[in-house]
Amino acid sequence: MNLRHLIFFKELARTQHMSQAADSLGISQPSLSYAIKKLEKELGVPLFEPDGRNIKLTPIGEVYLKYITASLNDLSQGNELVHQLMNPDTGHVNLGFTYTLGQQLVPELLTNFQADSQNKAINFELGQNNSNELLQDLATEKYDLILASNIEKFGEQVADNLFDFIPLVQQEIVAAIPSQHPLAIKETLQVADLAPYPMILFSKNSGLRPLIDQILAQAKVTPKVAYEVEEDHTMAGFVQHNLGVALMPYLPLLNQTNVHLKHLKDQPLQHQIYLIVKQNHFITPSVHRFQEFIRSYCWQHYTNQDRLI
Repeated sequence: MNLRHLIFFKELARTQHMSQAADSLGISQPSLSYAIKKLEKELGVPLFEPDGRNIKLTPIGEVYLKYITASLNDLSQGNELVHQLMNPDTGHVNLGFTYTLGQQLVPELLTNFQADSQNKAINFELGQNNSNELLQDLATEKYDLILASNIEKFGEQVADNLFDFIPLVQQEIVAAIPSQHPLAIKETLQVADLAPYPMILFSKNSGLRPLIDQILAQAKVTPKVAYEVEEDHTMAGFVQHNLGVALMPYLPLLNQTNVHLKHLKDQPLQHQIYLIVKQNHFITPSVHRFQEFIRSYCWQHYTNQDRLI
């Protein structure tokens, strides 16, 4: 079925006059007549019938017009959406990121990206989760890109074979201590100072858990695990209510009245944050622009200045 013939049909149905429709379409009347007859032959039903000097839709033609009008409108909207998506100044970005990054890095990136007048019309859809779930959503193309931890395995496959992990920034890992805890009076701590106390850890599916386990192992600390939780603010809440101490990324906006974040003087490991994209996957110009902005911005304002988030 020829798309042009459907457009011709819709216009003829509007004018109900062969010569007027042909003029409106910029084609000859015989060409229009041929197109309609060919369409009727394909469908096996008449779409128009004589009405004096004019023509009108048959009852079947009336029904068919409703579907053709809706379909052509959907197609037009689809074409417009594709044009918008392919315009680097008016596109759409689906961005996923881990919970901690919503406090500083992501709002900082969005603010500075949209400060450029060229980027103001680019809109974002945001989502948060743990690194494993974000990677799953990246694989199913819910997100165009994600900011998360490195994940070694994706199901039975090596994640590096499916995704590109681009280092962006590093987070400092600190000790979280209740305000009334004996360790709260110390300005800095060592990891071993936490060993005697119940500890709250990230759950095993968290992208941070392997790093926390490595930090504890290097300090020869076997944690007394009280609870395992999913995200940073939950961990801070448990610490605040004296349910244990914790190792966690530094949270710049955390109110330290009830939870003290302490630097660890014997802990050189930091939490590496990556920009992660799906390999061999088409991305729109606006997504590519934002991706390149992230890399450039983080290099200039963090990596090049040895600055942590």
